[in-house]
Amino acid sequence: MEVINWKSILEALLFAAGDDGLSLQQISAVLEITDIQAVDLMESLIEDYQAENRGIQIIEVAGVYQLATKKEHSVYLKRLVETPSSHGLSQAALETLAIIAYKQPITRTEIEEIRGVKTERPLQTLISKVLVKEVGRAEGSGRAYLYGTTKEFLDYFGLKSIKELPPLNEGDEEEFETGEADLFFGKFQETIE
Repeated sequence: MEVINWKSILEALLFAAGDDGLSLQQISAVLEITDIQAVDLMESLIEDYQAENRGIQIIEVAGVYQLATKKEHSVYLKRLVETPSSHGLSQAALETLAIIAYKQPITRTEIEEIRGVKTERPLQTLISKVLVKEVGRAEGSGRAYLYGTTKEFLDYFGLKSIKELPPLNEGDEEEFETGEADLFFGKFQETIE
């Protein structure tokens, strides 16, 4: 009788899923096991990756698991993929991203009201880097696009969910544009560059 190597199969599934990753529900459905067995299997595989000296790890982002490179190898990965389009975000893009992250879903007009300047170019930069996407249409005349953050945004900043964003102090709406949100994203920007 052939012994099934569940961890090997799970590893292959994670590799095949790529950036989309796999939820525990997908794992249990594909492997035809219970959710509890899927949790145990995933935890065991994560422990294997942590115990061995590997260049990749398993991370959880927005409720899905995926294979990812280790942060300590980032300098070498950056060299590999360094292109003009992979440079860090501008101050305008960081401000726009902070507003979207905290106020989503939000229209471009609402972003511009908060920033006080046009936001078309920073918004296009964020969309091209897949940090922001159109998430619907606003009610009312014109039905403007609504923008929100993506799973890639969570991955980029190492967050499991949008709830992990640091809280803004109540009543500090005026400081929002240039205050804590920029400091937060600026800190993360420095760590990933």
